[in-house]
Amino acid sequence: MTAYEKLYINGQWVPSFGTDTLSVTDSATEEVIATIPEGTAADVDAAVAAAKAAFPAWSTLPKEERAAYLMKIHAGLEARTDEIASTIAKEVGMPLFLSNMIQAGLPKANFAIAAGLLGSYEFEKQVGNSLVVREAIGVVGCITPWNYPLHQIALKIAPAMAAGNTVVLKPSEVAPINAFILAEVIAEAGLPAGVFNLVTGVGPVVGEAISAHPDVDMVSFTGSTRAGKRVAEVASQTVKKVSLELGGKSANVLLPDADFAKAVADGVGKCFLNSGQTCTALTRMLVPRDRLAEVEGIAAATAAAFTPGNPFDSSSRIGPLVSAAQQERVRGFIQKGIDEGATLLTGGVEAPEGLETGYYVAPTVFTNVTRDMTIAREEIFGPVLSIIPYDTEEEAIEIANDTIYGLAGGVWGEPDHAKAVARKIRAGQVEVNGGAFNVMAPFGGYKQSGLGREAGTFGLEEFLEVKSLQL
Repeated sequence: MTAYEKLYINGQWVPSFGTDTLSVTDSATEEVIATIPEGTAADVDAAVAAAKAAFPAWSTLPKEERAAYLMKIHAGLEARTDEIASTIAKEVGMPLFLSNMIQAGLPKANFAIAAGLLGSYEFEKQVGNSLVVREAIGVVGCITPWNYPLHQIALKIAPAMAAGNTVVLKPSEVAPINAFILAEVIAEAGLPAGVFNLVTGVGPVVGEAISAHPDVDMVSFTGSTRAGKRVAEVASQTVKKVSLELGGKSANVLLPDADFAKAVADGVGKCFLNSGQTCTALTRMLVPRDRLAEVEGIAAATAAAFTPGNPFDSSSRIGPLVSAAQQERVRGFIQKGIDEGATLLTGGVEAPEGLETGYYVAPTVFTNVTRDMTIAREEIFGPVLSIIPYDTEEEAIEIANDTIYGLAGGVWGEPDHAKAVARKIRAGQVEVNGGAFNVMAPFGGYKQSGLGREAGTFGLEEFLEVKSLQL
């Protein structure tokens, strides 16, 4: 077990003002693998003060020099790829081969992308007799989740720092070890003191303190819609900018002219990625009623290939959930689906055979789900797919949009037909025929899935203010 005893504030590893610690568990073995400081509001005060003091020099540093620091961080993460992948596989439960590609690969890319954007981005533009200038907001508080922990951190702090902001990070206390690795990399890169600060702890203490702090100019939050509403509420008292990336209940619409063998298999995979612990997971598969039996057969066969197991076992296609609380929550949703009359096609409440230790949930597929059922309306955040039959294209679009969320979606069919339907889906990103995730495309949601966009140029601009100089 590793004991992380200090926070990273103002370029130094310093003890917390508090004395309590939080435990981090291995999701596959349930063993405690680390302890971290349970930070306090006083720690946030110190971190914000450091970030505020560092802001004038960092924001006026030539962009080429900021880009060089980001590339040093990229190189530091590259050197520790295997360690990061292994760490997050333990924390979150993603199979190691996927963790290496996704959990370690995406954060590296985010720093390189942010550095690259600085080379071409125009911070000034002439509009009539005005010079429109984009400049850093100030101190940015970043509050991040556990499901793609380092990716979500990098997706915030890399563009925030690229834009000239200084940051205070509160990572998820459930999967925080990767954030300490990042802080070590940043220290080795020689980033000026106060530009990056790490305070670990729980949301009701550290998250609230960041959101409420009068010297925090912006809060960027990723997590549940419930928690996001609280962040926005607290932040509103100081009228700071708030960016929110929240929950989802994404629909995957299979049109009659789709390639069903390909579409169903892809859809099951998109639902089960990271054990379903993905905000954009395509958890509602909408299919023509007269093709339901065909879809059920493909879905059941595909699900059977998602072999649950330890993330470090090469035969495992799906790992455990992140925690006992998450396991209990997901199993509760599965039971509710059964109780409300959905047809259980595969999986269920019981642990997969031989996996009684670890936070495992059997990959589960329900069919004959109706739009009013709990499993069709609430975000489950586990490997649970709901197959919903529809009778007309208009009904499919209506069902897809019948949700408080609007983060993602998918449409399968003849390309032009599928694109036309995708335009009618009220969501921030819609895959057409399994279109690949694009790290440069804007990422964010409609409705209660959030405010603002991350990634690429859109993500950089979230961290910039706009000023007009009238000449």
